[in-house]
Amino acid sequence: MQLQRLHQAQAQLVHTEKMSALGQLVSGVAHEINNPVTFINGNLNYLQEYTQNLLDLVDAYQAQCPDPTPALQALVQRSDLDFLRTDLPKILQSTRNGGDRIQAIVHSLRNFSRLDETGLKTVNVHEGLDSTLVILDHRLKSVDAHKHPITVVKNYGDLPAVTCHPGELNQVFMNLITNAIHALETAEIEAKTLTISTAAVLRDRVTLSIHDNGPGIPRAIRQRIFDPFFTTQPVGQGNGLGLFVSHQIIVQQHGGTLSCQVDDTGTTFAIELPLTPQSITASRYP
Repeated sequence: MQLQRLHQAQAQLVHTEKMSALGQLVSGVAHEINNPVTFINGNLNYLQEYTQNLLDLVDAYQAQCPDPTPALQALVQRSDLDFLRTDLPKILQSTRNGGDRIQAIVHSLRNFSRLDETGLKTVNVHEGLDSTLVILDHRLKSVDAHKHPITVVKNYGDLPAVTCHPGELNQVFMNLITNAIHALETAEIEAKTLTISTAAVLRDRVTLSIHDNGPGIPRAIRQRIFDPFFTTQPVGQGNGLGLFVSHQIIVQQHGGTLSCQVDDTGTTFAIELPLTPQSITASRYP
């Protein structure tokens, strides 16, 4: 029993240091990226306006001078003016889309870490789930011709706001979704699906489930998945803290439950949370 408590204390210490380092990293990266992207997006508004003014000027010039000189005709042909008219707005729009995508990622990083919030907050848990999916988007898309992308299915219910530690709850989402993606990456199937479902139950609780149709968890190790430092991944690729810390966050800090079910359809991790936690330990870490 004493050794088990020592392992738990060690795991919590490692997690605390890890989250502190992650928070500082996210804060710095988000700030450094957000400033130049805001500058670029702001200039795109002027660039689009100036481009349209130049195109209007060219149209007016062609209307006033229907018979340009041979030298001017040759210049128009070399510049491929008709192509420029159609392609230039597309380039500007694709650049704007890229800037918007970067801003969405930065927003998701900030929302995921909730660096500016401490203690219990009342939040929309769907925002935390969506932010986590944005951050993990590169893992969901296929990067190998022999692999298949992962399809995300959202079965979101009509949830009330939940009082929680939002940054740490998002960390649970990150751990569970990352594990599901890892299972699907190694699965020898074509239709890889990650299904996230939420629902309100009774009057004061909500449920969230993360299901993957991967190979499942071997029966021999199912009883150990929430143990600290237990991992089936190679050395250097996992520290065995993800599920242990997730269980601590849900059960001890929020008075909820975290369970795992494996069947022929894959693996499901189910979370049940009270809307307003009552049985939370005095300390955020035991």
